[in-house]
Amino acid sequence: MGSIAEWLESLGLSEYMQRFADNGIDFSVLRDLTDQDLKDLGILLGHRRKMLRAIAELECESGRAAAKPSGQGDAERRQLTIMFCDLLGSTALSARLDPEDMRDVILAFQGACAQIMPTYDGFIAKFQGDGVLAYFGYPRAHEDDAERAVRAGLDIITAVGQIRSPCVSKLKVRIGIATGLVVVGDLIGEGASQERAVVGDAVNLAARLQGIAEPETIVIAGSTRRLIGDLFKLCDLGPHQVKGLPGSIQAWAVEGVVASESRFESVRTSRLTTFRRKNRVFASTQAHSKAEKPHRNARWGGFEVVN
Repeated sequence: MGSIAEWLESLGLSEYMQRFADNGIDFSVLRDLTDQDLKDLGILLGHRRKMLRAIAELECESGRAAAKPSGQGDAERRQLTIMFCDLLGSTALSARLDPEDMRDVILAFQGACAQIMPTYDGFIAKFQGDGVLAYFGYPRAHEDDAERAVRAGLDIITAVGQIRSPCVSKLKVRIGIATGLVVVGDLIGEGASQERAVVGDAVNLAARLQGIAEPETIVIAGSTRRLIGDLFKLCDLGPHQVKGLPGSIQAWAVEGVVASESRFESVRTSRLTTFRRKNRVFASTQAHSKAEKPHRNARWGGFEVVN
């Protein structure tokens, strides 16, 4: 679409071209417009609904373009943080709403996710009705991909909760996040169903964690927990038996962001805590063996312990 004027004309709403021009509205701010903004411009209710629906479609098209694969034969092994995001209550909504109204709800949800992902360099691999699958660490990797995924999840919860619709009082999502070694890049499917496939335990784990998350909550795996330090307020959910995976897994719910001097300080504090825990275990072990082996010096992690 070349210009706002052409976009309005395509919607059959060319009578609003001058109002948009007078208020400096172009494509750079179009996605930020709310129903109240359009109302303040004097746009009729029915026309506002048509515009908001079209804006949501633009968001989804943008997200799909960002996730468009570049070709086959370039699968690679790398560490990724995987996010599964699910819109709660969609089955009940689809039974209650008219199909066009349900479509508007899904588009608004997908549009909110598509708008947030680029901020954290997230890669939307698939929109699947009421769900979104996203990768952090592909195609570009960052040392803080796990942190980016959690922050994106918190923003999605807020953004989806702010979606206003005459059909639904409040939309809610739940999110699962896991980090692990995967093989990513194989192109599967055809046409609109093509996607960059990921193979690895982190994919299944993220999907299962999303299933145990409460509404408007992110649940993360231990693999992600270790990478984010003390940047977030977390609630230990204890061990969980997860279908399809052996043994039990530890899970944490993200409750918010911790106010800290810096990201470095937060991660450093977490690693120091781990170090001190190991040091206590070591010191306890040395004390236990002191009676049998007195006057023995030992080195551990660059420190000398004198007994």
